[in-house]
Amino acid sequence: MSKSIQREILIPQPRAEVWQAITDSATLAEWMFPNDFEPRVGHHFTFRVPANPKLNFDGLTVRCEVLECEPPCTTASGEHSGGRLVFSWSAGGPVENTQVSFRLEPDGDGTRIYFEHSGFDFSQPYADQAFGGAEHGWERMFKHLATVVAALKAASNRRQ
Repeated sequence: MSKSIQREILIPQPRAEVWQAITDSATLAEWMFPNDFEPRVGHHFTFRVPANPKLNFDGLTVRCEVLECEPPCTTASGEHSGGRLVFSWSAGGPVENTQVSFRLEPDGDGTRIYFEHSGFDFSQPYADQAFGGAEHGWERMFKHLATVVAALKAASNRRQ
C-alpha cells in the first residue's frame, strides 16, 4: 500500500521567485537542507538532514535524482507554462524510491504551489513513523519557504 503527502500553498510572490527558491541550491538549503542540487534532468544529488538529539534522530542523507525540470515561462500571447520540478527521494525503508513534485501556477500576483511527496511503502516496518515524520518535516519547511521567498523579493527590491 502507498500513501502520499499533498499540499497546496499560496505564496504572494511571482513564479520566478518561487522557482528560484526551489531550484537554486543555496536558496533551497535556506528552507530545506544542505544539498548539491542542480536544476538539470538526470542530476543526482543529496540532501543532508541534520541530527536532532531531542527526537533521538541521528540525521540522514537523502539520495535524489532530478526527473523533470521545466522552468516557468509566459508566452507572447500571455499563456503560462512550465513551473514543474520532480525528483526522486530515497532515504531507506518506507521512504525508498519515493517522489517529490512541485507544480507552480500563477494566482493573481502570487504563485500557487501544488506539492506531492508520493510512494511511501506501508508494507515496510516503521512506515507510519516515517510518514508522520515526513509530514511534520514538510510542514515545517513550507513555513520557512514562504519566509525565504519574501526575503528574495526584498533583496531584489534593494538591488533595483
